[in-house]
Amino acid sequence: MKKIIFALIIIFSIKSFTQTKTYTLDESIKLGIENSKVLKISNAKLAIASAKVTEIKSQRFPKLSFNAAYMRLSDVPPFEISTSFFPTPIRIQEAVLNTYNFKLSLQQPIFTGFKLSALNSAADYNLESTELDYSKDINEEAFKIISAFWNIYKAENANKIIDENLKSLESHINDAKSFLENDLITRNDLLKIEVQYSTVQLKKVEVENALEIAKALFNKTLGNGISDEVKIETEELTLNIHKGNFNDLLIEAKSNRLELESVSKRILAGKEQLSASKSGWYPSIFLISDFYYSRPNQRIFPQKDQFDDTWDVGVSLSWDIWNWGYNSSQSQQAQSNLVQLETSAQQLEEAIEVEVYNTFLNLETAKKKVELSKQTLEQAEENYRITNDKFLVQLVSTTDLLDAETSVYNSKTELLNALVDYELSRKRLEKAIGGKLY
Repeated sequence: MKKIIFALIIIFSIKSFTQTKTYTLDESIKLGIENSKVLKISNAKLAIASAKVTEIKSQRFPKLSFNAAYMRLSDVPPFEISTSFFPTPIRIQEAVLNTYNFKLSLQQPIFTGFKLSALNSAADYNLESTELDYSKDINEEAFKIISAFWNIYKAENANKIIDENLKSLESHINDAKSFLENDLITRNDLLKIEVQYSTVQLKKVEVENALEIAKALFNKTLGNGISDEVKIETEELTLNIHKGNFNDLLIEAKSNRLELESVSKRILAGKEQLSASKSGWYPSIFLISDFYYSRPNQRIFPQKDQFDDTWDVGVSLSWDIWNWGYNSSQSQQAQSNLVQLETSAQQLEEAIEVEVYNTFLNLETAKKKVELSKQTLEQAEENYRITNDKFLVQLVSTTDLLDAETSVYNSKTELLNALVDYELSRKRLEKAIGGKLY
């Protein structure tokens, strides 16, 4: 029993010393971007594209290679010549049974049918496209963090609204008990308020659970532990009116959206790939040079069992005269890939137009919901004030009071939801027109 008590004390002590982290929206975005796994993958793609540029450029410079070989040969008779003048054969060459070869080769491309220059340009365009995709991914991650942040705000304020409702119901219960003692209401009237109180308590459990889930999702977007204690710090949401018409927003989106610029870079890369695919129709010319250090050296006769160096330099030309349609099939693939990229650009532009239109309409709808919710709340609060005053002098029933109370609670919740939805719709539209969220 003592051990159990001691363990419980330790657990509660650890819990009490658990530090709650507080984040502003800007801090949340910064930390989330730093810890994003999506951006780590995107950054790896960027590194691959950068390395590809280096790879292609390296092919335009001289290539230096080294080869070494050793070979043991089978024993053969020495090279001898027999003549009629000498009874003993004249030995010209002793058999060399061990050979050592060292070769240093230099190769410099002179003309490759414009292949290397085209591939280099294509790699540069692909790198620029990947950089734009990386910036787009940062913006997408920022929006996820913003959404998670405001979802906590929504859950926290929903919890506050319920606490206010519970406090108000507690006051009604006390009033009802007093009325019951003076035979002004029936027992059933008191029970109605207590049932309403229990119902709101159940809602509070649901809202608290929603808050914990919102915090967990927020923690994961920031790279924290899923159960870390967090709080957000922000000003109260207000209706920040976004001005603009659809046509102006669409022009701005087509000018600023990174995806459009990215796909245009990929189209340019596709055109360069098409040029590179046609290089097979041209000859390839290389400057070549070799340095040999061998034992024995095959160019020296008679061969000697010693190291000697020799070199050569020249120009090589290679040209595929016939390769069963290899060149034409490569060109066809590159052409088809270019068609896909150009068509994808058209589809993307249409999708952006639809996205901007939808987000614009959703923002307008969200604005109207906020305005109507404010009006509804004002009416509900005024109705509750009048109904509550009448209840205190027993001019209205308990049911009327509870209906008025519920109406206020629902109106506050709807206004809260409308404000958060409007803020997210505003950010979504900002993202849709190519705005930077981080």
